Amino acid sequence: MKILVLGSAAGGGFPQWNCHCANCKGLREGTIKATPRTQSSIAVSPNGKDWVLINASPDIRQQINQSPQLWPEQGSRGTNIRAAILTDSQIDHTTGLLTLREGLPLEVYCSDVVYEDLSTVFPLFNLLEHWHGGLNFNPIDTTNRPPFSVKGVESIVFEPVIIESNAPPYSRYRDKVVDGNNIGLKIIDKSTGKYLFYLPGIVESNAEVEAILAEASCVLIDGTLWLDDEMIALGVGKKLGSEMGHMPVNGEFGTVALLNKFPIDRKILIHINNTNPILNEESEQHKFVLDNGVEIATDGMEITI
Repeated sequence: MKILVLGSAAGGGFPQWNCHCANCKGLREGTIKATPRTQSSIAVSPNGKDWVLINASPDIRQQINQSPQLWPEQGSRGTNIRAAILTDSQIDHTTGLLTLREGLPLEVYCSDVVYEDLSTVFPLFNLLEHWHGGLNFNPIDTTNRPPFSVKGVESIVFEPVIIESNAPPYSRYRDKVVDGNNIGLKIIDKSTGKYLFYLPGIVESNAEVEAILAEASCVLIDGTLWLDDEMIALGVGKKLGSEMGHMPVNGEFGTVALLNKFPIDRKILIHINNTNPILNEESEQHKFVLDNGVEIATDGMEITI
């Protein structure tokens, strides 16, 4: 199974257009060693030809144009994207569906709660009905949580995992989280039994999450903030990371400490906020992550398991 990191940053990307934090300013002015990143999204494929998009960021056009694997191969129009799966209804994980309107219809898999958000207060499904049939809703059952496959990509199995995080600020479920607001995905290659565990947003672990981590071949996990109060301390936000639904990278209950419990072949942080000091490739924080055997995702990263 092939995994392509289309975007590795949190909402706003890196540098964020209106941010003058040390990272964003340093990257623009060339005073720090850092790599630009677009907003978080990945794609998976069993064969390098048929791809399932997981989350559609506002930067999806740029991401597709810089990823030859996703380019059309036949006819005057086309795509190698067979479907999209949404792990939540966040703006930075769904707005890219608007950009894909020229290539509709598209099969979209998401929970009932996410579909509710995207057909009421942020009505992407309704809006896009007017382009070639729009988005075809395929429900992800977050009660019984059966595994599912995507038509044309049957050799990969997706299993939804209920995780602790938060709903978007626009959602009626904000700070009133119910099952289905956020899911992780256990993505299994049927030919080998190996799997990727994808968790771009998680605020705390639990027994089920840790049982899946223990057997994973690769994990792409929330790397949003270095410290829980990072955005408050820098004067660029008023909420803790945990209030927004994110586990910090550092600390006793951070993602690095969590990953250190398990012999996972590849441990990779993704969904990295522009303020996070690990983006500075000469920082102590960046070195700490690498010294603990954890990678930091970059756009275009390719993984095979």
